[in-house]
Amino acid sequence: MQFNAPTTRVTDKWLFALTVVFVVALLVLFTSSELKQPKQYFWPAVQVLDNHQHEDALNAVLSAPESAWYEETNPLNAGLSDEPVWIRFRLPVTQIDQQTAYIDIGYPLLDSIDVWTQYGNKTVHSYSGDALPFNQREHKYHGFLFPLEDYPGAVNVVMRVQSSSVVKVPVKIWQQQAFWEHVNNTNLVMGLFFGLLLAMALSNLFFFFTTRTLTFIFYTGYVICLGLTLATLHGFAYKYLWPEQPWFQAKAISLFASTTLIFAVVFSASLLEISNHSKRLANIFNGLAGAFGVIAASALFLDYAVSIRIFLVLLTITVFLIMGVALWLARKKVSVAGYYALAWGALLVSAFTASLDNLDIVNVSIPSQYLLVYGAAIEVLMLAFILAISYSRQRDFMLSAKEEALEKEREAVRAKQALIDLQQSTQDELEYKVGERTLELEIALRELSEANRELEKLNTIDPLTGIRNRRHFDKRLQAEGRRSRREQTPLALAMVDIDHFKSVNDQHGHSVGDACIKHVACILQDQLKRLSDDVCRYGGEEFGLILPNTDTAGAEQLLETMRAGIEAKPCEFDGKSISLTISAGVASGVIAYGDEEASLLKTADERLYQAKQAGRNRVVAKQ
Repeated sequence: MQFNAPTTRVTDKWLFALTVVFVVALLVLFTSSELKQPKQYFWPAVQVLDNHQHEDALNAVLSAPESAWYEETNPLNAGLSDEPVWIRFRLPVTQIDQQTAYIDIGYPLLDSIDVWTQYGNKTVHSYSGDALPFNQREHKYHGFLFPLEDYPGAVNVVMRVQSSSVVKVPVKIWQQQAFWEHVNNTNLVMGLFFGLLLAMALSNLFFFFTTRTLTFIFYTGYVICLGLTLATLHGFAYKYLWPEQPWFQAKAISLFASTTLIFAVVFSASLLEISNHSKRLANIFNGLAGAFGVIAASALFLDYAVSIRIFLVLLTITVFLIMGVALWLARKKVSVAGYYALAWGALLVSAFTASLDNLDIVNVSIPSQYLLVYGAAIEVLMLAFILAISYSRQRDFMLSAKEEALEKEREAVRAKQALIDLQQSTQDELEYKVGERTLELEIALRELSEANRELEKLNTIDPLTGIRNRRHFDKRLQAEGRRSRREQTPLALAMVDIDHFKSVNDQHGHSVGDACIKHVACILQDQLKRLSDDVCRYGGEEFGLILPNTDTAGAEQLLETMRAGIEAKPCEFDGKSISLTISAGVASGVIAYGDEEASLLKTADERLYQAKQAGRNRVVAKQ
């Protein structure tokens, strides 16, 4: 045992070093790949108005003398301030081409942003901010995005920014295609990062369930709260988790940052076993956890500017305390303390730097929210590794003690080992059988699902004509209405009715009438050329057509072709030739709000009635 212990420590050090190198290499790889991309945006030179000398009104701002404006660095950092900040910049013709499409404000925690864009004598006003529900934004972007119109001359932009949190305004002008490529790359990297946090949280949660070791649940809570904090900082939480709750968005940073520090403090105390080394330090750690708990509890009603200042003070104390305790324990030869100091140093230094940047005490080239992502990525993986080392060493110690005790009872050990082998064999056999039954169940469920889909399909087929029925029409209408509203494409609907169909039934009988309905349905179906178009039997001798991405003229032309085809081709049945005509009403439009497709269908039905009133055998597409 004395020979193996140093070897284990050396191995741990090498594994820890390899983990650090691996994580840093990944971050360098992501960063360098981003830097290698051609620069397809620029930072405009911005000027800021001295608000202490002028009124907070657009006309007063526009009429302010040039001396009231002063040059400021971009990205602008005004620190914690409730006062509105007025910014202006000019985009010369040389900086604007046909692909320059967006003004990007890359800090998602601003309460309100007013943007006035001047194109010659035309001024366009846009408004955004996280004081509004996320779904009211024109572009579903986690930051703030304002489109630029095509204009042959220079463009002047005036912005008014106000927030109860830190006022940071990083203004970028992007090319449209490059911007969305950048967003896709950012979403990929952030998705991998949050996926890593989720994997770490779930794996350690499972470790807690299996080992009942509280350190694992503390680490799980820390990782989850850290992920929510970073997701809020980057705007992803507001986009995906609470888009309709702007009041909660205003409190989320204080709440989750405080709960993150609660778990960080208790995790540190548990992992480093502070109570075994100093009762006073253990009480201090408990006091810090309680203080952060008070901040978290009061975050929902306390003013953000007040709570974040208190939080930053406590965070500074916590940074120095945890790092100091870790270094102190490392000098006392507590093995995991040195690794712990390195791991927490990555996050705590990045968090401390981001805090100073938010307070406008220092300026760094990397956005503070990305500093936290880099620090968190390194720290989470290293802490998971340290936790594994700590648990492994505790397990090795227990196994060593058990080995010494069992050395005196070798026979009992062999008997116990045999029992363990038997249990393992039984467990493997049980797992195999469970796997077998699970596979059989999955196959049965898959077959049932296929049968249900086939039944669902049969339920949407009209038994007489073989085309889709009214049930399918209603579902398809709702789906295409949503697509039209989402993609802003026109949706055309048509209602078709066989003229004088009652007289056909009266003169020739219902069997001939059924043949006529099938004849008309076949011609209508044959005239459809696109897979997305659909014709359904709406009821009786009436048919409904759904024509996605089709304007009124296109739908009218198609229906006129159908009308002429039916008029030219009588229905032949049982030696009889029955001439048929149809009347049709057409309506088309872009769905702007929920259930507007029902109004569009009503319009098509009204126009069908107009076609019948006007003499039948015609298509009415306009009032």
